[in-house]
Amino acid sequence: MAKKPKLKPLLMVEDDPGLQSQLRWSFEGYEVIIAGDRQEALAQMQKHQPAVVTLDLGLPPDPANASEGLAALQEILASYPHTKVIVVTGNDDRENAVKAVSLGAYDFYQKPVEPEILGMIIDRAHALYALEEEHRQLQQSRTTQLEGIIGASPQMQKACRMVEKVAPSDVTTLLLGESGTGKELFARALHNLSPRKKGPFIAINCAAIPEALLESELFGYEKGAFTGATKQTKGKIEYADGGSFFLDEVGDLPQPLQAKMLRFLQERVIERIGGRSELAVDVRVICATHQNLQQLIDEGSFREDLYYRISEITLKIPPLREREGDELMLARVFLDRFAVAQGQSLKGFTPDALQAIEDYPWPGNVREMENKIKRAVIMADGDHVTAEDLELEAVGEAAGPLRLDLREVRESAERRALQRALTLAKDNVSQAADLLNISRPTLYDLLNKYGLK
Repeated sequence: MAKKPKLKPLLMVEDDPGLQSQLRWSFEGYEVIIAGDRQEALAQMQKHQPAVVTLDLGLPPDPANASEGLAALQEILASYPHTKVIVVTGNDDRENAVKAVSLGAYDFYQKPVEPEILGMIIDRAHALYALEEEHRQLQQSRTTQLEGIIGASPQMQKACRMVEKVAPSDVTTLLLGESGTGKELFARALHNLSPRKKGPFIAINCAAIPEALLESELFGYEKGAFTGATKQTKGKIEYADGGSFFLDEVGDLPQPLQAKMLRFLQERVIERIGGRSELAVDVRVICATHQNLQQLIDEGSFREDLYYRISEITLKIPPLREREGDELMLARVFLDRFAVAQGQSLKGFTPDALQAIEDYPWPGNVREMENKIKRAVIMADGDHVTAEDLELEAVGEAAGPLRLDLREVRESAERRALQRALTLAKDNVSQAADLLNISRPTLYDLLNKYGLK
């Protein structure tokens, strides 16, 4: 016996009992779920998470006005921003229908309801949702497989492959990268992909703790070791036993502590301040810095033997300006994330904003971009983020070394064009192919070629 196809959930928010009864069985292929007011609609959204919703703007307790329906629309899109909401209005209520569309509704339909016509709109909305969902999955597959790390550029893929190779071992790893490149994310990825992932991940930033307190933070102390030491206290290294210890900004480690850290790395034992016994600690050590340690060694401020201990493996994290095409991908991810957090219905970036994002050198790297886009989401007046919202200007192509290899130049241009088209099209492959004036199969071939799928 053939298995019946699973019905797609369709939420219809309607308070008229007669219309509820009429609509319940009018749409083939859908499981129609009825909600009579805003609270019930939100409860049904949470339970069924339908791709498409029809929403009568005139809902109780004030069915004569659209305020309750518009409030329901905003709450639905705030929690489920990809849902296609079709608002249903009276013949004399076009103004509120247009307002609903400006708030993010997919379309509007005016009463009286003709199920056949409304069904066509619902089918079209559902098909678009399915297509967009396919491309959201594509967006996710274009990012790396490391949690929290986003990027499809060759530079980032190379760094991520190195993490995957190094993570299973206990080798001490040094992460080098400018401020804001995500060194702690890489450290967590090393931990999460290691056999120690169920153990603790303990991080400490040498630049953020006064020198006088850093030793006790690292190694702990015994009761009575100094004024105010009223009880025995473990240090961060001891707390990391069985897991990973991340020493951030190791270049700022004071010289008096460098010898003690070297001994710990050699022997894997520590002594608390004021203590007389050695404590064995089973821990994987990951260090990071934005400084040039070789220069610090030449200046005599960093021990060369410590450098060799912490850099059994060195991993360089590329700055954002060197990650071909990743700027737009990151920008889109941050825009979606902060728009949901702020309850904003933003559709994307304006062309001048995209140009500015590509042109700007991002000296503060990913952290700077994250902060600028968060601000822009809050300050945006329209439904698209502009260059002005970002406080950026399109300044033309950033200066860099002249590249004459035609194949490299062509590949770089193709990669950037793909990223830009997908960002403008919000990962809708058909629209991106139209923007690039190529067919969908050609676009898929290019995505595969550059590892973007």
